Amino acid sequence: MVKGDDIQARLLDHAVGVIRLCSTLPKNRTATHIANQLMRSGTAAAPNYAEARSAESRLDFVHKLGIVRKELNETLVWLEMLLRLEMAPQAILEPLMREGDELCR
Repeated sequence: MVKGDDIQARLLDHAVGVIRLCSTLPKNRTATHIANQLMRSGTAAAPNYAEARSAESRLDFVHKLGIVRKELNETLVWLEMLLRLEMAPQAILEPLMREGDELCR
């Protein structure tokens, strides 16, 4: 296994979880807005991490990892919003939130 493959796999699994969650949300204005934003941030971390792995310098790598973290943090906010609005089951949201938090660390 190449260094970083494990994190890449976790980020991809997290993105797939976000996609699956978004496909189950109600079809109303609020849920559609949140789903659109969540899809953008929740699927951005994995490809940004892949880009960071081929960074041109250490500084470039650090910068791109910062983008990954920002996307994960945004995703966590949208997931928390869904939790507070009770728009998705806690049993689905909490594992995604826990994994997102771990990936940020």
